[in-house]
Amino acid sequence: MARTPNSGNWRFISIFSLILGITLVVWVLRGLAILSFLPGGIIWVLILLCLIAGILSYLQETVW
Repeated sequence: MARTPNSGNWRFISIFSLILGITLVVWVLRGLAILSFLPGGIIWVLILLCLIAGILSYLQETVW
C-alpha cells in the first residue's frame, strides 16, 4: 500500500519545485545573454537552495 505524503512534505516539495523552476529560468536566460549581468554565484546559491529543499523533503518523508 502506498503512503500518502503529509501536508508538511507537500510544502517542501512545492518549495523545491519553485526553486528548481526559478533556477532553470535564470540559467537559460543567462545563457541567452538576457540576464548576463547576474553573477554566476546567484545560480550556485539557487542550486544549493534547491538541494537543501530536496534533502529536507526526503528527510521529512522518511524521518518524521
